[in-house]
Amino acid sequence: MKKLIACLVLIGLSFHWSYAQKQYDNNWSSIDSRPVPAWFEDAKFGIFIHWGVYSVPAYSPTVRDNVGIYDRYAEHYWRRWKEPNSTQHYFTDFHNKNFGPNFQYQDFANHFKAELFQPDEWANLFKESGAKYVVLTSKHHEGFTLWPSKHSWNWNAVDLGPHRDLLGDLTQAVREKNIKMGYYYSLLEWYHPLYKQATIGQYIDEHMFPQMKDLVNTYKPDIFWTDGEWDYPSETLRSTQFLSWLYNESPVKETVVVNDRWGKETRSKHGGFYTTEYDLIHEGDSQGVKFERPWEECRGIAGSFGYNRNEILSDYSSSEELVHILINKVARGGNLLLNIGPTADGRIPVIMQQRLTDIGKWLKVNSASIYDTRKWDQAPAVTKDTKVYFTQKGKDLYVICTAFPDKDFSVEKIAKPSNISLLGLKNSTIKTIYKNGKLTISPPAISPANSPCDYAWVFKLTNAL
Repeated sequence: MKKLIACLVLIGLSFHWSYAQKQYDNNWSSIDSRPVPAWFEDAKFGIFIHWGVYSVPAYSPTVRDNVGIYDRYAEHYWRRWKEPNSTQHYFTDFHNKNFGPNFQYQDFANHFKAELFQPDEWANLFKESGAKYVVLTSKHHEGFTLWPSKHSWNWNAVDLGPHRDLLGDLTQAVREKNIKMGYYYSLLEWYHPLYKQATIGQYIDEHMFPQMKDLVNTYKPDIFWTDGEWDYPSETLRSTQFLSWLYNESPVKETVVVNDRWGKETRSKHGGFYTTEYDLIHEGDSQGVKFERPWEECRGIAGSFGYNRNEILSDYSSSEELVHILINKVARGGNLLLNIGPTADGRIPVIMQQRLTDIGKWLKVNSASIYDTRKWDQAPAVTKDTKVYFTQKGKDLYVICTAFPDKDFSVEKIAKPSNISLLGLKNSTIKTIYKNGKLTISPPAISPANSPCDYAWVFKLTNAL
């Protein structure tokens, strides 16, 4: 009897300890101890969507104008037109010529109508692309929300423009395709009257926190993706206060994933997964960085996140380049969040549709080497010249060649595989030699008639680890 009581006490203590471990305090040490939910690392590929009032002017200078990457963002139209900066003259000239000096930014909202928006068509495209999650701009730095936020001062897509809950409609369509749905949310608002140092506390209490909690409680995001964190430290923004609520009390407390943009000091230091942007962490090159947590690269198909009518074909990455970018990020242990910029009338530009469809075709053949995989720790360091990448899943190793090998090549530090195959290629024998932990592979003959895919080819080494 004493043993039974002791056992029950231990079980009770174990349950209590397990429960206690799920409570997160209002400090970074506690918040950072929460693991990133595993589904995020398994997903690997997501679609970013920048869509808002800035989709009406849809303009920014491009690389042809010799401007930096951050200067090519069309979603920054309002600020770059209104405030002194190195590119202001581009925006002033464009605006005055096409809209007139008396046309205010707020007037664009009446032209943001989304009359051709078909959320089911968008969701079908995302499914075909192979994306496992979507992140929509619920509110960018301009403050305009794509859902009927009570705290948006009537500056939202239901009271103006489309007169429609764009966020809600897309969320329903995406989830019907069994794709995770997340929301980008800008902590800053350029021209909100309370967004200034003297009243930042009031801004947080009366606007930011209520709006963020409304977004979470109403739409239950799988990802809460913040941005615009660079003006204030996380202590001022009270980020850990919100995150402790999100992790302890919110309806998505056990499943939600967050990023690292919670204060001017937090990128690659605090939060959930770490983020890079066009291979940068702010101004620093992220290519050689070894991340301590799950991470994600976000980038556009061209130079801008928001739709930019000024971009031409040469500004866009090719389908091959995008597949190679996906491979590079996944082989290094990361995800790719690839952005599209819809038009103001609700269309995804055809060139973006084509790029996503091509990625999906490649993934249909090679998905086993991407989804649910992890970085292989024995892989050679990735450089700008790398043509052979590695991912692993359990005891299987995937060798991803971004150029089809024209001669024998070797893989070292592995066990003798029980089977070797080229994904998508049927009825073909692959010749190999294994000796002292080194496998030499003789690639099979590939022609346009029997090649399983374009852009990159994957050898699966079964039970090689």
